[in-house]
Amino acid sequence: MRKRSLILLGLCFFAFQNAFAQGSPDYGGGLKVKFDEEGNKYLRIISWAQVQATYTDEVPDNVSHLGFNLRRARILAFSQITKDFLILTHFGLNSLNSNTLSPVGKGEGSQLFFHDVWAQYSLGSDHAVGGGLHYWNGISRLNNQSTLNMMTLDNNRQSWATIGLSDQFARHIGVYAKGKFGKLQYRVAINDAITNGLDGRDPEAGGPAVYGGKRLLGSQDAGFAYAGYFDFNILDQESNFLPFKVGTYLGTKKVFNVGAGFFLHPSGSVMVENGELKGEDVAIFAVDAFYDAPLGENGSAITGYATFQSNDYGTNYLFSAYGTGSMIYGHAGYALPGKDKKVRFQPYASFASNSYDAVDDNRNVFGIGANAFFSGHNSKLTLEYQNQKFGDSEQGTVTLQAMIYL
Repeated sequence: MRKRSLILLGLCFFAFQNAFAQGSPDYGGGLKVKFDEEGNKYLRIISWAQVQATYTDEVPDNVSHLGFNLRRARILAFSQITKDFLILTHFGLNSLNSNTLSPVGKGEGSQLFFHDVWAQYSLGSDHAVGGGLHYWNGISRLNNQSTLNMMTLDNNRQSWATIGLSDQFARHIGVYAKGKFGKLQYRVAINDAITNGLDGRDPEAGGPAVYGGKRLLGSQDAGFAYAGYFDFNILDQESNFLPFKVGTYLGTKKVFNVGAGFFLHPSGSVMVENGELKGEDVAIFAVDAFYDAPLGENGSAITGYATFQSNDYGTNYLFSAYGTGSMIYGHAGYALPGKDKKVRFQPYASFASNSYDAVDDNRNVFGIGANAFFSGHNSKLTLEYQNQKFGDSEQGTVTLQAMIYL
């Protein structure tokens, strides 16, 4: 059964490769409708989909090793009413598979929902303020990662450090300011924390903290969260028109950034002390560096990223992959020479290690894979093997993903 599943994955890879290679590799910048000759008033629409086939080595006896997944299906639209006002709407669904499908498409897993809805006002050419359900996050570059142009198969999960704990799918409702001072870019935000997050546990006497401050203590003590990220663009300047950070430029820019960020949620977590509920601050800090540059004139390029993140979710907090402790993560990729070739390849590797105060074992995740670009990020295949080890548990997965972005 395992051999048949692996053979099927391989056949899927070559079939997809042939199909895409024969298609047109040319894409424009999405659908953009201009409402004036200068282009100050416009509407732009972007759509993308990511479909996966995954082989998992360690599964229960009655579960298939091979599964299929609609990882993302999204539509994003933004409009500039004047050069000072911008509104953005982003909706879609995630991880639709046989377990989350519903007979008539009305189940929770089948539902489209808003990822972003925010409006913005420009304060001159370099600064802006806005509010709504937004993605102007703190902590690190990867906590602001775009899902359109990741170098690895997916983002490092723990880099989305508050997903579902204080926010909705890495988005908060709040207000933000963003901009730049010369080569220093910034984004800061004050947000409402979610009331009913993924951590629905109740704290117990002598037990660890739980992330439920707003639910258990109320909005007066635990209602707001504060975030910021600052990055210094040493070489080429990156755009911060939208909040989404690029994963790899494939050598079209020469970028070297160093950054630092934070997330602070006062009384975000709760413990029981002397029979009473006690709030504990959630405080996350990170430093990171990103490098992406061409190597010569032959089309080859290198991409590298590294971060250290300090996570304090409260005393001995551990929930799913998140816990009080620290994380190191890095990845590197090399776009092979072939500037004028129709199909370009980019092998890569990644590694993450998470330490937790609550346990002695680290969670280590290793990945190795390759991208096949048929028209940059607009049309690509990604094949990745990932191994995750935590304590006595170890699991390996092989995933093939096809992505189209228009």
